[in-house]
Amino acid sequence: LHDLRVTTSTMTMTLRKALLLLLTVALVSTGYADREEQEDEGGKRRKRMSLSERRQKAKEAAAKYAELRNRGVDEVSNTEDAKIMRNYQLRKKKQKGFIRKKETTLSEVLFPGVAPEDYSNNDELLVQVDLVESRKTHVPFEFYDMPVCSPVELTNKRKQRMRRNLGSKLQGHAVKPAPFAFRVKNNQSCKPICSVNLGGKKLRWLRKLVARQYRVHMTLDSLPVLMRSKELNYAVRGYPVGFKAPPSFNGLKNEEFYLYNHLRFTITYWEDPELGVRITGFDVHPVSIDHKYEGELKEGTIVDTCNADSSESVVNDPKTYMMLKSKEDGEPLSVVYSYEVNWVESDLQWSDRWDVYLIGSPDDDIHYFAIVNSLMVVLFLTGAVATIMIRTLRKDIAGYNEMQTIEETQEETGWKLVHGDVFRPPSFSPMVLSVAVGTGAQIGSAFFFALIAALFGLLNPMNKGQTLTALIILFALCGIFAGYVSARLYKLCDAKAWKQNTMVTASAFPGVMVAIFMVLNMFLTVAGAATAVSIWTILLIFLLWVCLSTPLVFIGSYVGFRSEKMEVPTKTNQIARVIPEMPWYTLPPFSMLLGGVLPFGSVCIELFFIMSALWLHQIYYVMGFLLAVLLILGATCAEVAMVMCYLQLCAEDHRWWWKSFWNCATAGVYLFLYALWFLSSRLDLVGYLPVVVYLTYMSMISVVFGLFCGAVGVLSCVWFNKTIYGAIKVD
Repeated sequence: LHDLRVTTSTMTMTLRKALLLLLTVALVSTGYADREEQEDEGGKRRKRMSLSERRQKAKEAAAKYAELRNRGVDEVSNTEDAKIMRNYQLRKKKQKGFIRKKETTLSEVLFPGVAPEDYSNNDELLVQVDLVESRKTHVPFEFYDMPVCSPVELTNKRKQRMRRNLGSKLQGHAVKPAPFAFRVKNNQSCKPICSVNLGGKKLRWLRKLVARQYRVHMTLDSLPVLMRSKELNYAVRGYPVGFKAPPSFNGLKNEEFYLYNHLRFTITYWEDPELGVRITGFDVHPVSIDHKYEGELKEGTIVDTCNADSSESVVNDPKTYMMLKSKEDGEPLSVVYSYEVNWVESDLQWSDRWDVYLIGSPDDDIHYFAIVNSLMVVLFLTGAVATIMIRTLRKDIAGYNEMQTIEETQEETGWKLVHGDVFRPPSFSPMVLSVAVGTGAQIGSAFFFALIAALFGLLNPMNKGQTLTALIILFALCGIFAGYVSARLYKLCDAKAWKQNTMVTASAFPGVMVAIFMVLNMFLTVAGAATAVSIWTILLIFLLWVCLSTPLVFIGSYVGFRSEKMEVPTKTNQIARVIPEMPWYTLPPFSMLLGGVLPFGSVCIELFFIMSALWLHQIYYVMGFLLAVLLILGATCAEVAMVMCYLQLCAEDHRWWWKSFWNCATAGVYLFLYALWFLSSRLDLVGYLPVVVYLTYMSMISVVFGLFCGAVGVLSCVWFNKTIYGAIKVD
């Protein structure tokens, strides 16, 4: 009883210290030391607004927004009114800090520490082309897989800047130079680039891309190309390969496909005589036009619909659309690609150029509501655990320790009677259990360190390739935790095959994941997808596993096996106690499915935003919220496992090892079911391969999620059982 009180007091003091530390860090990071004064953009010091002043300012901003909205002002153009509307829409995203909010810009939130690049007049700009992808199929292609013009020549310096990391290679992001060149503040009228003949397979494939709504993505000065319409008040990244017209539109019997072969670029910029030119916008307006020319297209060839003296501006006209259809005589279709560039000066600051990209994205309040929802679950479970630890167990332990006769002991029932069997090794494969728990510890530690790095600005989630590379490397480095946890747990189970345990820990999970990935990669290679990785990338992953992860697993395993065996407070009987019959709803798989509900429920709201970022190409950057959700998930898994373990022991069932794992690991089953719902309700995939890709990756993610939850469940139950059985007197 004394030990239990000391343990409870220690837990309370540790929790208080942790909360005090988090509060101190939050206050320092939000600039609490400034207290009474702030600095405005001009460097002048001004008094901090009071609460009433802030409320009045918020009311005025809301009234102004309502007025502009009633007038029909758009939110995507570069006018002053549109900027006011964007600032109101994104007011909560333009804040930093946890306790005290501090106004900032989206550039500081998305790209902390990144400085703008200044250009001089007539400087050459490099436009980069990225993937050609669609929401209907998660099978992207490279830009130059399409029948387009060849890229411009690159200098060695630019080749160095366009090198890809491991994460970019796995995601298929092959950034390459576009087939046109820009110069700062140099307008370019319609200029033909090249002529491409389309026929047979190429023409059919291009029609297929148009039918499945593929979009081309480009970047200029790290800014994605944007299609925006002031009249329709929308802005979307990338431009479509083409469009499909119904029979009523073209007067034909069947629907037809048209190609966008002319691009009208609009580059907005902000200029300062001392600093230079800063790019603040990169827009494109695609046009479908059947260019007319005579002879062979060469440098300087006059195209009647483009660069002729009498030619008009290139616009979308149904009479001149570029139809993707073979000629009647069977000759290939000749397509002329062209472009034009317009430079427009704007008052929009460089720090506000990302505002239009986040218009329409969910508000941060939803993330707060998700965390509050999860905290309610945690508080409920914490109350249950506290009730068990402080009231029920204290009463039981006090009564049990005061017993004087054997007859009184025999009359007792519940968790105390299984003290001689509670630490009996699991009857089914202690090695598999220890490997699963060690792998879950490796996964959890890798994600935790990655989120900490992102929180301190060492990792930018906007750079997906860099983030995936960091996760892979951190997973390999955290192999030392997998080896140590697996060895300690395996030794607790009195097992002897420590070499086999070490090898399985180092190879089981990576081997299964890589095998699944390679099978999927074969299908992607046959389809010609950009996400199909080369043999050299697979070899690089293999070397990373052999040369980094496996040695660290061996080191952790060596330390774990060399350490003393974990002491348990009770001795294990030679003959296992008979387990009484229990109701059907307390037996697996019903109890396991019940246990996985709460861990999944604590993350289901935030999971929607993560899935949207993965499969709907939305922007996700709130790593602080994600770290909070990860900690809440860990706490929920631990408390669910301890409560269900206590109820199981009260029923005199001492087989808690695997049940404590599956009671939490079944959250991965719910995650996969959620993925199926997301597939049927949010995605509109076309074809078998996109569905196979989606289900394969989501099954891998579900396994990872389940392993982490199961590992937390087992480790928390080990601590829980050592604590409660260490507080009773056993002869």
